[in-house]
Amino acid sequence: MTPVRKQLLSHILDPDSAFDQPPANVHDMQIQAAQELFRERIEQIPLLRHRAEEAGITHIDSLEQLVPLLFSHTVYKSYPQSFIDNNRWDRMLQWLQTLSVADVSNVNVDGVRDVDEWLERLYEAGHRPLATSGSSGKCSFLNHTAGDQENKALHYKHATGWPFAKAEPNRALFWLGPIKGYNSAIESAQIGRVNWGRPGAMFALTEEPLLISEVSRAAAMRKAIAEGTALPEEIQAFEASARVKAQEGAAAMRLLAEKILDHRHEPIMVSGLWAQHMMIIQCARERGIGDGEFHPGAIIQAGGGIKGVALPEDYKEQVERFYGNVIRPAAYGMTEMAQLMPRCEAGRYHRAPGLIWLITDEPGERLLTPADADENGRVEGRFAFLDLLFEGRWGGVITGDKVTVDFSDHCPCGRHGPTLLDNITRFSQIGQDDHIGCAGTLDAYIRGALAE
Repeated sequence: MTPVRKQLLSHILDPDSAFDQPPANVHDMQIQAAQELFRERIEQIPLLRHRAEEAGITHIDSLEQLVPLLFSHTVYKSYPQSFIDNNRWDRMLQWLQTLSVADVSNVNVDGVRDVDEWLERLYEAGHRPLATSGSSGKCSFLNHTAGDQENKALHYKHATGWPFAKAEPNRALFWLGPIKGYNSAIESAQIGRVNWGRPGAMFALTEEPLLISEVSRAAAMRKAIAEGTALPEEIQAFEASARVKAQEGAAAMRLLAEKILDHRHEPIMVSGLWAQHMMIIQCARERGIGDGEFHPGAIIQAGGGIKGVALPEDYKEQVERFYGNVIRPAAYGMTEMAQLMPRCEAGRYHRAPGLIWLITDEPGERLLTPADADENGRVEGRFAFLDLLFEGRWGGVITGDKVTVDFSDHCPCGRHGPTLLDNITRFSQIGQDDHIGCAGTLDAYIRGALAE
């Protein structure tokens, strides 16, 4: 790893200062580190070289020059669907190589039957792939190295829980989801087990692996039903299978909720979706357990999982009252990023110096700066970043998230640096296309590379 990159990333070892850095302290170093990384990756990733040549960029002298070099988040699912439908796993490797530094030619795909086996073969060959499925049923695939995973685990150790708690492996840990599979949330849970979990006291909703093929098929069927293209017999079979899985999931959640309630007087750690926390409350009421009976050192993480679920309007308030005076850390992150942005006491998201924020206009073409901010130092834009941690691929990504950044040097919590407000949304709704300026040209280049 290059010297300035290493120096910036090492700040996470002291999170008290890592998330309290005036912009002037790190701005020039971030540009130097970006140049160091660009100089390496332009020789390793043809897609990045293509973007640089199109933009006429040969050297990084400013953050503005990084914007044309960002990859759209959609590029990680830019492969032709026919590759998966027709079991062309060799072609999928060829596609993955266009986005990777790590050489995937050592992956044996003989006899691979589905995407889960393809991911398993990548893992066996020393890669650390992550997959995420969108509403269309088409997965994104992101390759990582074993070193990326180790560095990510180190970052999580110091960022997860900040500024309220420091990671120590001494808690009963409850993960309200599967603990096995090639998914970023599962990777986070596995890292959490190492950083926070007490041996012999780590519990998950299920030990059955999350199968990406099943998740994708379910998402594709839901989309087909919404569009009216699914056949009646397909809908009937899908709904019958969904009912069985729902019943099995509810039974498993019930057992896990009982374990959580049995440990409520200990400083446990619980991570799950809002709806799952509401199920825990229901179990508690049946046992005569009221609000505020949890240990004040308990760490409770809740979020997401409300789409298509009937919850009362005050579900967040109910969950907060139920757990009472506990620790509630939160962070903003995504599969394409290794470094979390934890939320401070004032409800703002902070960055570590090794994560370069690049807030752009809606098309993703112009960098927004303090000169674009209002009288309060704030500006709304599209979130993009260069994550300096990755060795396995280029860490520059432009996302579909709409954020409000406060460029003023002081957060209400008293720390320095720019912050993101806790009002993050998407530029497009589920099922709609998000119009990012670079997405079309990136996809066109990849299609051309695969046709060669």
